[in-house]
Amino acid sequence: METTLQSGTPAHLVTGEGADRGLVVIPDIWGLRPLFADMCHDLAARTGWSVGAFDPFGGTPLPPADDPDGFPARSAALRELEDDRILGDAESLATAMDLDHVGLIGFCMGGMYALKAAGSGRFDRVVSFYGMIEVPADWAGAGQGQPLEALARRGDCEVLSVVGTADEWTPPDKVDALEAAGARVLRYIGAEHGFVHDPSRPTHRPDDAADAWDQALRFLDGL
Repeated sequence: METTLQSGTPAHLVTGEGADRGLVVIPDIWGLRPLFADMCHDLAARTGWSVGAFDPFGGTPLPPADDPDGFPARSAALRELEDDRILGDAESLATAMDLDHVGLIGFCMGGMYALKAAGSGRFDRVVSFYGMIEVPADWAGAGQGQPLEALARRGDCEVLSVVGTADEWTPPDKVDALEAAGARVLRYIGAEHGFVHDPSRPTHRPDDAADAWDQALRFLDGL
Protein backbone atom coordinates (compact mmCIF):
# COMPACT_ATOMS: atom_id res chain seq x y z
CA MET A 1 0.00 0.00 0.00
CA GLU A 2 1.02 3.61 -0.50
CA THR A 3 1.63 5.45 2.74
CA THR A 4 3.22 8.62 4.07
CA LEU A 5 5.79 8.70 6.84
CA GLN A 6 5.66 11.19 9.72
CA SER A 7 8.10 13.44 7.87
CA GLY A 8 5.77 13.61 4.87
CA THR A 9 7.95 11.27 2.80
CA PRO A 10 6.07 8.93 0.43
CA ALA A 11 6.56 5.20 1.03
CA HIS A 12 5.30 1.85 -0.20
CA LEU A 13 4.69 -0.88 2.38
CA VAL A 14 3.75 -4.54 1.98
CA THR A 15 2.85 -6.17 5.29
CA GLY A 16 3.16 -9.94 5.36
CA GLU A 17 0.52 -11.79 7.38
CA GLY A 18 2.31 -13.51 10.22
CA ALA A 19 5.63 -11.91 9.27
CA ASP A 20 8.34 -12.24 11.91
CA ARG A 21 10.83 -10.01 10.13
CA GLY A 22 10.81 -6.73 8.23
CA LEU A 23 12.95 -5.24 5.50
CA VAL A 24 13.41 -1.57 4.61
CA VAL A 25 14.58 -0.71 1.09
CA ILE A 26 16.36 2.54 0.17
CA PRO A 27 16.16 3.18 -3.61
CA ASP A 28 18.87 4.42 -5.94
CA ILE A 29 19.30 7.99 -7.19
CA TRP A 30 16.12 7.74 -9.28
CA GLY A 31 14.01 7.41 -6.15
CA LEU A 32 10.85 5.53 -5.28
CA ARG A 33 9.16 4.30 -8.46
CA PRO A 34 7.32 1.19 -9.75
CA LEU A 35 10.58 -0.81 -9.88
CA PHE A 36 10.87 -0.56 -6.10
CA ALA A 37 7.17 -1.03 -5.38
CA ASP A 38 7.35 -4.24 -7.40
CA MET A 39 10.53 -5.21 -5.55
CA CYS A 40 8.70 -4.87 -2.23
CA HIS A 41 5.93 -7.19 -3.40
CA ASP A 42 8.35 -9.71 -4.88
CA LEU A 43 10.52 -9.82 -1.76
CA ALA A 44 7.50 -10.08 0.54
CA ALA A 45 6.16 -13.00 -1.52
CA ARG A 46 9.55 -14.69 -1.60
CA THR A 47 10.32 -14.35 2.11
CA GLY A 48 7.07 -13.86 3.99
CA TRP A 49 8.50 -10.68 5.50
CA SER A 50 7.01 -7.20 5.62
CA VAL A 51 8.88 -5.07 3.09
CA GLY A 52 8.77 -1.34 2.48
CA ALA A 53 10.59 1.34 0.48
CA PHE A 54 10.59 5.13 0.78
CA ASP A 55 11.64 8.05 -1.40
CA PRO A 56 15.11 9.21 -0.28
CA PHE A 57 14.37 12.64 -1.74
CA GLY A 58 11.37 13.05 0.55
CA GLY A 59 8.91 13.37 -2.32
CA THR A 60 10.60 16.44 -3.85
CA PRO A 61 9.68 16.56 -7.58
CA LEU A 62 12.79 15.84 -9.65
CA PRO A 63 13.41 14.95 -13.32
CA PRO A 64 13.13 11.25 -14.22
CA ALA A 65 15.86 9.07 -15.71
CA ASP A 66 14.79 9.76 -19.32
CA ASP A 67 15.20 13.53 -18.85
CA PRO A 68 18.63 14.87 -19.97
CA ASP A 69 18.69 17.00 -16.83
CA GLY A 70 17.73 14.08 -14.61
CA PHE A 71 21.12 13.05 -13.23
CA PRO A 72 22.53 16.60 -12.76
CA ALA A 73 19.34 17.70 -11.00
CA ARG A 74 19.37 14.73 -8.67
CA SER A 75 23.08 15.09 -7.97
CA ALA A 76 22.44 18.70 -7.00
CA ALA A 77 19.55 17.62 -4.78
CA LEU A 78 21.82 15.08 -3.09
CA ARG A 79 23.99 17.88 -1.74
CA GLU A 80 20.95 19.11 0.20
CA LEU A 81 20.08 15.74 1.75
CA GLU A 82 20.64 15.19 5.45
CA ASP A 83 21.47 11.88 7.05
CA ASP A 84 19.16 12.59 9.97
CA ARG A 85 16.12 12.86 7.72
CA ILE A 86 16.92 9.85 5.55
CA LEU A 87 17.85 7.58 8.45
CA GLY A 88 14.86 8.91 10.36
CA ASP A 89 12.59 7.90 7.49
CA ALA A 90 14.19 4.44 7.42
CA GLU A 91 13.54 4.03 11.13
CA SER A 92 10.00 5.40 10.80
CA LEU A 93 9.21 2.83 8.11
CA ALA A 94 10.68 0.08 10.30
CA THR A 95 8.47 1.23 13.18
CA ALA A 96 5.40 1.05 10.91
CA MET A 97 6.10 -2.65 10.43
CA ASP A 98 5.70 -3.23 14.20
CA LEU A 99 8.36 -5.95 14.25
CA ASP A 100 11.37 -6.47 16.49
CA HIS A 101 13.73 -7.68 13.79
CA VAL A 102 14.12 -5.42 10.76
CA GLY A 103 16.89 -5.45 8.18
CA LEU A 104 17.72 -2.85 5.55
CA ILE A 105 19.01 -2.88 1.99
CA GLY A 106 19.95 -0.10 -0.40
CA PHE A 107 21.13 0.30 -3.96
CA CYS A 108 23.74 2.69 -5.38
CA MET A 109 23.09 5.95 -3.52
CA GLY A 110 20.69 3.99 -1.32
CA GLY A 111 23.49 1.50 -0.70
CA MET A 112 25.61 4.35 0.63
CA TYR A 113 22.83 5.24 3.05
CA ALA A 114 22.46 1.57 3.94
CA LEU A 115 26.04 1.63 5.20
CA LYS A 116 25.19 4.72 7.25
CA ALA A 117 22.06 3.02 8.61
CA ALA A 118 24.26 0.30 10.12
CA GLY A 119 25.29 2.83 12.75
CA SER A 120 21.74 3.87 13.67
CA GLY A 121 21.12 1.08 16.18
CA ARG A 122 17.73 0.18 14.66
CA PHE A 123 18.67 -2.49 12.13
CA ASP A 124 20.18 -5.85 12.94
CA ARG A 125 21.43 -6.66 9.43
CA VAL A 126 22.20 -4.38 6.49
CA VAL A 127 23.02 -5.13 2.85
CA SER A 128 24.56 -2.47 0.64
CA PHE A 129 24.36 -3.16 -3.09
CA TYR A 130 27.27 -1.22 -4.65
CA GLY A 131 26.86 1.64 -2.21
CA MET A 132 29.45 4.41 -2.25
CA ILE A 133 31.92 3.85 0.58
CA GLU A 134 32.93 7.50 0.57
CA VAL A 135 30.46 10.30 -0.21
CA PRO A 136 31.34 11.51 -3.73
CA ALA A 137 32.68 15.08 -3.71
CA ASP A 138 29.89 16.26 -6.03
CA TRP A 139 27.28 14.95 -3.58
CA ALA A 140 28.81 16.12 -0.31
CA GLY A 141 26.77 18.44 1.87
CA ALA A 142 26.82 19.77 5.41
CA GLY A 143 24.20 17.29 6.60
CA GLN A 144 26.08 14.17 5.49
CA GLY A 145 28.56 11.96 7.31
CA GLN A 146 30.86 9.31 5.91
CA PRO A 147 29.74 5.66 5.70
CA LEU A 148 32.92 4.32 7.31
CA GLU A 149 32.32 6.57 10.32
CA ALA A 150 28.86 5.06 10.73
CA LEU A 151 30.27 1.55 10.50
CA ALA A 152 32.57 2.31 13.40
CA ARG A 153 29.50 2.65 15.68
CA ARG A 154 27.43 -0.20 14.26
CA GLY A 155 27.47 -2.30 17.43
CA ASP A 156 25.91 -5.70 16.76
CA CYS A 157 24.61 -4.80 13.29
CA GLU A 158 26.00 -7.18 10.64
CA VAL A 159 26.86 -5.66 7.26
CA LEU A 160 27.15 -7.22 3.81
CA SER A 161 28.38 -5.24 0.80
CA VAL A 162 27.75 -6.51 -2.73
CA VAL A 163 30.14 -4.99 -5.27
CA GLY A 164 31.40 -5.50 -8.82
CA THR A 165 35.11 -5.38 -9.44
CA ALA A 166 34.62 -3.15 -12.53
CA ASP A 167 32.50 -0.57 -10.66
CA GLU A 168 34.18 2.85 -10.67
CA TRP A 169 31.90 3.97 -7.80
CA THR A 170 33.38 1.34 -5.47
CA PRO A 171 37.14 1.35 -6.19
CA PRO A 172 39.22 -1.53 -4.77
CA ASP A 173 40.98 0.52 -2.09
CA LYS A 174 37.64 1.73 -0.72
CA VAL A 175 36.25 -1.79 -0.77
CA ASP A 176 39.32 -2.99 1.13
CA ALA A 177 38.73 -0.25 3.72
CA LEU A 178 35.10 -1.33 4.04
CA GLU A 179 36.18 -4.91 4.64
CA ALA A 180 38.78 -3.76 7.18
CA ALA A 181 35.99 -1.92 9.01
CA GLY A 182 34.21 -5.23 9.58
CA ALA A 183 31.82 -5.55 6.65
CA ARG A 184 31.52 -8.80 4.77
CA VAL A 185 32.13 -8.18 1.06
CA LEU A 186 30.88 -10.16 -1.94
CA ARG A 187 32.91 -9.31 -5.05
CA TYR A 188 31.57 -10.16 -8.52
CA ILE A 189 34.38 -10.29 -11.02
CA GLY A 190 33.90 -7.97 -14.00
CA ALA A 191 30.53 -6.64 -12.81
CA GLU A 192 29.84 -2.93 -13.25
CA HIS A 193 27.67 -0.56 -11.25
CA GLY A 194 24.01 -1.50 -10.87
CA PHE A 195 24.32 -5.11 -12.02
CA VAL A 196 21.67 -6.53 -9.65
CA HIS A 197 18.49 -4.57 -9.10
CA ASP A 198 17.29 -3.20 -12.44
CA PRO A 199 17.03 -5.64 -15.39
CA SER A 200 16.62 -2.71 -17.81
CA ARG A 201 20.15 -1.46 -17.16
CA PRO A 202 22.83 -2.42 -19.70
CA THR A 203 25.09 -3.47 -16.82
CA HIS A 204 22.56 -6.02 -15.51
CA ARG A 205 24.00 -9.55 -15.14
CA PRO A 206 21.15 -12.03 -14.56
CA ASP A 207 23.22 -14.91 -13.17
CA ASP A 208 25.23 -12.72 -10.82
CA ALA A 209 22.06 -10.86 -9.80
CA ALA A 210 20.29 -14.12 -8.91
CA ASP A 211 23.27 -15.27 -6.87
CA ALA A 212 23.59 -11.92 -5.10
CA TRP A 213 19.89 -11.93 -4.17
CA ASP A 214 20.14 -15.48 -2.82
CA GLN A 215 23.15 -14.63 -0.70
CA ALA A 216 21.73 -11.33 0.50
CA LEU A 217 18.44 -12.87 1.63
CA ARG A 218 20.21 -15.70 3.40
CA PHE A 219 22.39 -13.15 5.15
CA LEU A 220 19.36 -11.06 6.18
CA ASP A 221 17.69 -14.19 7.53
CA GLY A 222 20.74 -14.91 9.67
CA LEU A 223 21.76 -18.01 7.70
